[in-house]
Amino acid sequence: MEQNEGHILSIENRKRLTATQIEAVEAFSPTQLILAYAGGRIIITGNDMKITSFSKTNGGFTATGLFTSAKYAQKGMGLRQRLFK
Repeated sequence: MEQNEGHILSIENRKRLTATQIEAVEAFSPTQLILAYAGGRIIITGNDMKITSFSKTNGGFTATGLFTSAKYAQKGMGLRQRLFK
């Protein structure tokens, strides 16, 4: 995947999420999404979340639901590194 543009994450009215440059969906449930991008991971929490589209080719991702938080985790930060800083 080319990295010519910056990564974008957008949440509209807490009900629609769009993101660019997503490399993989690492985990999914109706209450949590974990997305991988070049800089690490994005951990998204909410309720009734559904993936509406994902293209591994161009990195486009969209989901619907009621989103309550989005948190970025740097690449290489394992649980041990986060606990024992």
